This record gives sequence, C-alpha cells and structure tokens, in this order.
Amino acid sequence: MAGERVRASDSEREQYANMVRAGMTEGRLTLEEGEERLSGVYAAKFRDELPPLTADLPEGGRRGLYETPEAKEQFARDSRRHLWGHTGFVAVLATVLTVLWVLSGAHFFWPAIPLFFMVIGLARHARWRAYGGHPRWGRGHHGWGRGPWGAASDRQGWGR
Repeated sequence: MAGERVRASDSEREQYANMVRAGMTEGRLTLEEGEERLSGVYAAKFRDELPPLTADLPEGGRRGLYETPEAKEQFARDSRRHLWGHTGFVAVLATVLTVLWVLSGAHFFWPAIPLFFMVIGLARHARWRAYGGHPRWGRGHHGWGRGPWGAASDRQGWGR
C-alpha cells in the first residue's frame, strides 16, 4: 500500500528534538528558530514531517547526536566492554596454545609467534580506545577509516 503515511513514535520525536537542541547548542539555530522547530517536532504526527525540520543541519542533524554526553558515555561503555572481551579472548587462546605446547613436548615455544601478534592487536585496540576512536569517524571494530584527521581533506575533496 504505497502512499500510506507512518505515524511517528514518541522516541522518534525525541530523537529529532535532540538534534534540534544540538543545533541550537552549536549556534547553528537561533533561539527563535530552535523553539519553532521544537514545536514542529512535537506537533508532528507522521514520520515524513520530521526530516525537513533538521535537513539544513550538518548530516541532517545526526552529527549533534554523537556529541551529546549520553552518546559519549554509551560509546565509552561499549568500548570498555569490547576491550575486555578482546582481552578475555586473547587470554583464553593463550592458555589453549600453551596447553597444546605442553602436550606436544616441543622444545621451541611455538605459541610465542601467534601470541606476539595477538598481543600487538590487543595493544592497538587499547591504544585506539585511549585516543578516542569514535564511530562517527568510521574507525569501528570492522575496519580502519580516515579518522578525525580526514575531515579537512574531505572538505577539499581529497581522499576519496
């Protein structure tokens, strides 16, 4: 049934309200513009009424959501959890490899080779977390992005 409009939920309206508030905090919207848009957000009945209220903000207003204290705290919690999971994985695998080495009776401690690379990976993960890896930069656990230093080159059209 094409053409049917979907009603907006309270959480969707609240998300757009947070985007408008972030735009006001960043100085992109005046107080009057922000109040007008906030009343439009809370008066919206359908989803398609919400995006035009933040369309002229950077990334449709979504960038401001990453800068909120709640988002930063959530990222810190997730980052700690992933680092502890990575550490646990390395510890379990180190134990298994060491047990296999003992059972094999080999003279050379061959688990040192894979353990070396696993510890290097763990150190890089810890360093990435300590220096503020952020999902907005595209440096998630599944690949390396340009990082925060790529922003200037992106504005000039380089690095694409």
